[in-house]
Order: sequence, then structure tokens, then C-alpha cells
Amino acid sequence: MRYQIMPEKLDSFGRAPLILFAALRQFPKKMWLYEPAPDRWSIHKTILHLADNEATAYLCCRRYIAEHVGLDSQFDSARWAQTLGYCHQSTREALEIIRRLRKTTYRLLIALQESASVVTAESSVQDAMSLNVWLEHHQCHMLHHIGQMRQNYESWLRTHPPRKPAHALRRSDTSSSAITRMAGV
Repeated sequence: MRYQIMPEKLDSFGRAPLILFAALRQFPKKMWLYEPAPDRWSIHKTILHLADNEATAYLCCRRYIAEHVGLDSQFDSARWAQTLGYCHQSTREALEIIRRLRKTTYRLLIALQESASVVTAESSVQDAMSLNVWLEHHQCHMLHHIGQMRQNYESWLRTHPPRKPAHALRRSDTSSSAITRMAGV
């Protein structure tokens, strides 16, 4: 079967983990457990959620191609986060799951694009539309969570402002009176 996947959707789908990894380098690891509100996930939990989402997408895509079943990979993410103990799982391992599964699914879809067999135009258009919508959803899902991570970081910065290192003090501030003022004496 040949699927007419829009190249820009497939490319965006394949690049999304790289965007995630680049974004994560902007956030200090010491704040990855920070939850800005009881109903907001930490970066740590979000990474675990993205790994679970990637695992379900990996299976869903294969079932769609092999068995011609729907592309629905919905799951109760709040329940999974609560019952699977996200806070006790490794983000390093979760990121590796995301990287490998997305890469594998991306390569499968590339191979489908290049396959020689073709189905009827009606069937391939329907399949291609479903697959293109699915690709866009998964790419946007990851980007949405990157946005939430940025919001977490901004909230964390408001409650944990960066401190100036001691060597950043101006020479004039090293006088005994300036040091006394800083110490509150």
C-alpha cells in the first residue's frame, strides 16, 4: 500500500524530538521536579508522559498500517501519571524511548512513502488524510508540552530568581560598608 504523506508533516514529525531535546537544555535539571500548581505537571512528569505517548503512537501507527484499524491512541494521561509513578522513573530512559521510537516510526513512514505498491485513489487519499492528521497531532502534541515546560521554567524563575555569583560583585561593592549592607548588619 502506498501512503501519500505530506513531506512537511513527516519532516516535522521526525524533527520534533530534536526540538524537545534542544528545549530541555534550556531548563536547569534542578527545576525539573518543580510543579507550578497542583494540577500542572513538572518537566520530569511531562517527559514520562511524552514517552508513554510515543510508545502508544508507535504501536498505533503499526496497527493502522498492518491491520487497517483507526489511529486513535488516546489514554488517560492523568491516571497513567498517577498510577505509574512517573516521579520515580528515569527521564534519561524516557528520553531514549522517545528518541528511538520516533526515529523508528519515522523510518517506517519513509519506507511506506517509497513502497512500489499502490492502492485505489479513494483508499489512499482517505488513508493519507488520516495519517497526515495523525502526524500533525503528534508533532503538535510534543510542541504543546514544550510550551508548558517553558511556562514551568518561567514560573520557577519567579520563585527562584538567579543569584549573582560572588565574583560578579563590582569592586566598589567589596568595601566593608557594602558588605555590611548586603549582610543586613
